[in-house]
Amino acid sequence: MAKFVSNKDESVRLFKNPILEFFSHIHPATPIVVYTPVILYFGWQGMIHTGFWWFLVFFLVGIVCWTLMEYFLHRFAFHYQPKTSWGKYVHFLSHGIHHDYPRDSTRLVMPLLVSIPIAIVTHTLFNFAFGIYYYSAFSGIVLGYVCYDSIHYATHHFQMKGRVGKFLKTYHLKHHYADDHTGFGVSNPLWDYIFGTVPKQIQPVERVVVSAPERHSIQEENYL
Repeated sequence: MAKFVSNKDESVRLFKNPILEFFSHIHPATPIVVYTPVILYFGWQGMIHTGFWWFLVFFLVGIVCWTLMEYFLHRFAFHYQPKTSWGKYVHFLSHGIHHDYPRDSTRLVMPLLVSIPIAIVTHTLFNFAFGIYYYSAFSGIVLGYVCYDSIHYATHHFQMKGRVGKFLKTYHLKHHYADDHTGFGVSNPLWDYIFGTVPKQIQPVERVVVSAPERHSIQEENYL
């Protein structure tokens, strides 16, 4: 049974600092605009350095790496249950706010202040792990990330059509409104099936809507 403060497309202020507050919001198209040149550059470098077929192999390796990274980040970082007040506060800033306001369109994709450092660290690790093939693998993992952010936004705001689209939307919304201990894959359910965290076929969902005046007590109990 999941709780949320508001299911409307609205935001709540997180920071007193206006600069931090500004960068906590992001247009959903930003990852596509920022990272598409990165995908193309590293993909092209991969083909130049290794040829098309090796590029394709490690490009797919990169995509698979993203699906695993997506699952582990969502399950073990975003849904970690911290014990300290500081840990609960950080958790609320990083992911708790999304579960309180799941349709806030300005906080559905990862802010650049978070995604860029993660990209730099991943680039360094891939360079060490894959050698000359890291260009292709890095291109693949960045594409996987962009697809994840785009799909995540779509599940909350688009009327997704077709078998795959409807499945992904239903799958992710079960995570929000029925059981947030399952369904950690957003762009795909692969690792949920492997690790046994696929949502059950749930009957009519019991939703608990928490009114705004109660929000502070929820934050104190669960986040602050």
